[in-house]
Amino acid sequence: MTNIYPSQHPLVAHKLTRLRDKNTQPKKFRELVREISALLVYEATADLLVIPRDVETPLTSTGGWELKEKIGLVPILRAGLGMVEGVWGLMPSAEVWHIGLYRDEETLKPVEYYNKLPIEPTVSVCLILDPMLATGGSAVATVDVVKRWGVSRIKFVAMIASPEGIAVMQKAHPDVPIHLAAIDDHLNEIGYIVPGLGDAGDRQFGTA
Repeated sequence: MTNIYPSQHPLVAHKLTRLRDKNTQPKKFRELVREISALLVYEATADLLVIPRDVETPLTSTGGWELKEKIGLVPILRAGLGMVEGVWGLMPSAEVWHIGLYRDEETLKPVEYYNKLPIEPTVSVCLILDPMLATGGSAVATVDVVKRWGVSRIKFVAMIASPEGIAVMQKAHPDVPIHLAAIDDHLNEIGYIVPGLGDAGDRQFGTA
């Protein structure tokens, strides 16, 4: 599979195992989501463009670098919200734009209920954040929205993905890299990732 980047980092593997554990309580679950998000985005942004910048150290002047591109975070409500703080720890100036989607439990199709993107894009790179890439419907719909907004450089960042969801995303948006902590085995009959970690939104917000 091209454009798919499962992390090989030992810290990601360690934290993901704790995230999967059904005994992990919401407070710890949220902490792990933040920590894994930061690690995944650190890897996902390795190709961001930079421009030279000169600075004065306490001893002398020296050359350095600063980010050229303006970054936007698009968490898919509500589960994606928990990933924002981890990314902000690395890029505190990143803009955050919310897109609300829910999955119809009968059709498993996404339904958009919230979108407050401005008319013109204000960023050059968008990181779409969602802990789970399951059926792929919400991911595809969100990328559709961001592309219509006018942003062409998009990356999708998730904790875990199903092969089915990856296939749907690659078919619809083969140009969008997918950065993951792990690729799981399959979707079950009700569209949950197996082995998965349950419902990421419920586990974050204590509503299971």
